[in-house]
Amino acid sequence: MSSPAGGTINASTSATTPVREREPSCSSESCRGCVGGPGAARRLVQVSAGNDASHSLRGRGRPVSSIANDTVADLGGHGSVLARQKRDHITLNGLLEQVQRARGAEQDEILTQIWRLVFRHAYAEETVLWPAMRAALPDGDALTLRVEQEYQEVNDLAAALDAAAPDDPDARQVLISRLVTLLRQDVRDEEDVLLPRLAHAMSTRQLQRLGLTWEIVRRTAPTRPHPGVSRRPPGNALAALPLAVVDHGRDGLDRAARRSSGLPRAAAVTASRSLAAIAGRIERIGALTRGEDASTRVRTAVGA
Repeated sequence: MSSPAGGTINASTSATTPVREREPSCSSESCRGCVGGPGAARRLVQVSAGNDASHSLRGRGRPVSSIANDTVADLGGHGSVLARQKRDHITLNGLLEQVQRARGAEQDEILTQIWRLVFRHAYAEETVLWPAMRAALPDGDALTLRVEQEYQEVNDLAAALDAAAPDDPDARQVLISRLVTLLRQDVRDEEDVLLPRLAHAMSTRQLQRLGLTWEIVRRTAPTRPHPGVSRRPPGNALAALPLAVVDHGRDGLDRAARRSSGLPRAAAVTASRSLAAIAGRIERIGALTRGEDASTRVRTAVGA
């Protein structure tokens, strides 16, 4: 992946008034870190914390200040897509702290909450927010591609956790530690680089309109990892309804399995696995890979 172009946003990018002016806070050179992509769980967890900085978007493109400490008013109000994104990030941070401390059934329940938050959030970004950013910014494609690559790795990690042996807690913890690191990096990339750039390019009204669309899409999005589906429209848009129906069914069955024992638990587990197989077949429908960048494409969908 080539580095995003530097420099300021063209005057033609937005004829409207930005949310607020931001002072440059970084002047580091563009990163040329390697492109992350899908792979086996063993390869995923071999990425060291020391290498994460080379994958970060920080230092790429136009210097901007983070939205991490901005108020709701700074972000364009409660309905702004920036404020909605940040609220999800705050919730996610709390869940990541909990999942590292928890074990067993409690950890599984927290992971389910993380999946519901992360995959709905990511789907809304990939179908609404990132296309808007690619249209508004001259280097929007390169900026959003890196986050899509991070999301693809999150999908792979989630699928690996789903398939991990329950009697190997150490292996699960390695996967969870990598997941926590990756999701925290993703939040930093969004709050330090992508969302500040969007704030420069759009007016408050535009951000609020985008936020409403983002919320509508998020509420109807899939809640499980689907590595075989495109990270971009039109593939991900076509996949939304069938996969969301399957995912919500699996969520209910998995909750029932955790709260029961004996034959009822076995029946719920079997039904959930059957739905997972259906999701895998849906992922292999050719139209659902349309729009995909080669760096986020997988050869075989998980769940077959």
